[in-house]
Amino acid sequence: MPIVRLGPQDGDRLRTLRLEALRDAPDAFGGTLEDAATRPADDWRRQLVDLATFFAVEEGRDVGMARAARHPSEPGTGELLSMWVAPAARGHGVGDALIAAIVDWARGEGLRRLVLDVGDANGPAVALYARNGFVATGNTGTLPPPRTHVREHQRARTL
Repeated sequence: MPIVRLGPQDGDRLRTLRLEALRDAPDAFGGTLEDAATRPADDWRRQLVDLATFFAVEEGRDVGMARAARHPSEPGTGELLSMWVAPAARGHGVGDALIAAIVDWARGEGLRRLVLDVGDANGPAVALYARNGFVATGNTGTLPPPRTHVREHQRARTL
């Protein structure tokens, strides 16, 4: 399964897959489809500068994504963000491969820890993260409006 890192020239590609992810799993992300669909092209390119963005590609089709950034308030820590795998590609190691790419990126950045937030009701994602060494930290929260009904918990992994 090829995993590729996107660059600023890939803004349209990021937009396409992000909108697909938001249509498929709106309660899995902080952003909404409505907001994402109206973002200007420059915003998508800027995200590719600000966030390490990796795509899984199967037979020439983008089938999964994961992004990461340095945590804004915890030195030595990175955040795994925007993880999503297309329904037809789930259960085939795509999520594991994307996490491996994020871990490699984080180590290359000199980070010692990765954190992420996952919805309590998203059992397959919780299992994926647990299988890849992420453990619950005890920190919890909710998604921003209008989906404050979605409870999330933080998981972390030492690198």
